[in-house]
Amino acid sequence: MDLERALSVSASGMAAQSVRLRVVAENLANRDSTGNAPGAEPYRRHTVTFANRLDREIGASTVQVSRIGTQPGEFPERYEPSHPAADERGYVRTPNVDSLIEVMDMREAQRSYGANLSVIETTRAMLLRTIEALRG
Repeated sequence: MDLERALSVSASGMAAQSVRLRVVAENLANRDSTGNAPGAEPYRRHTVTFANRLDREIGASTVQVSRIGTQPGEFPERYEPSHPAADERGYVRTPNVDSLIEVMDMREAQRSYGANLSVIETTRAMLLRTIEALRG
């Protein structure tokens, strides 16, 4: 049934966006997590990669999280000679988390989650109307 497909596809989208929201929350929570010793690596931003997956049972493509990785690149530095993780120059390596990017990712994930929820609600309403029509 096509309505079952719509429910499954939307549910997979909601699950994937939930993972994305959790990763964004983790990134924001660790945006100030530096190392404890000179030269120690601070928190590295995590990223989510999605992939299409053919669900043979329902005969439709769904979305899933294919991996949670880390963002490569250099860490920003700030001058703070009294910090325990400061190097010989007095600089501390800070996480490569940009709060603005995280908030944008969070909003996009929320919108995608909400869109999938709307599809589920609409599909549910259609199923209920169909059941009522069959009873009447």
